[in-house]
Amino acid sequence: MGYSYSKAAAVFVVADGLGGHPEGDMAAQLSLQIAMSKFRDQAKPTIPKVHHFIHEVMMEAHHSLVAYAITNAMPDAPSTTMVMAVIQDHRLYVGHCGDSRMYMIRQSEIVMRTQDHSLLMRDGAVSSDSESESQSRHTLFSCLGAASTPFIELAGPVTLAFGDRLLFCSDGLWGSVQDSEILQYMQQTKVADGAIALVQLAVRNGGSRGDNVTAVAINWEEPDNRALT
Repeated sequence: MGYSYSKAAAVFVVADGLGGHPEGDMAAQLSLQIAMSKFRDQAKPTIPKVHHFIHEVMMEAHHSLVAYAITNAMPDAPSTTMVMAVIQDHRLYVGHCGDSRMYMIRQSEIVMRTQDHSLLMRDGAVSSDSESESQSRHTLFSCLGAASTPFIELAGPVTLAFGDRLLFCSDGLWGSVQDSEILQYMQQTKVADGAIALVQLAVRNGGSRGDNVTAVAINWEEPDNRALT
């Protein structure tokens, strides 16, 4: 995970390397580095075309992972999910690939959440077999570094309101807690306290077989006099 900012814009990223693929940690780190580097190069101090920028970052990360696999004669490329947001001019722009999520909480409600690029979400069906459901939920049809061109989903812009809270997290977090618990903890007085408590809960619930838990949380405190959309 990481973030960077200029005088008038900020970027937030969570990338989660895929298990079952070689060097997943490297894939996540490389993708994060590309996002941070390109933001610093292009935020002067804002990003001219934000959705184009997000798509460009993810495609460059994807091609870099594929090239890495070819150079090192690897049968499979290192792969990673990514959720990425840019905030500028009081507006939120989001892009994601895979099952790392973004939650937006406003006035005690989850008003926006990314949809996972998993077989379960694509099929829209829930099996009565909990083991099959779990496998489908974690089987992705899109990620960076995959053999096929990644599906990159873009959302926004959404005008932020005072008090909005954003959570970016890996499936190790949302897969071990309920959305109702995310809502509960993210409404604590200090967003940092809520995020830490939420991560700790996910780690406890995951137990010895739990996945890595990564989260970035934001509390938007700047008022905006324009009409909210």
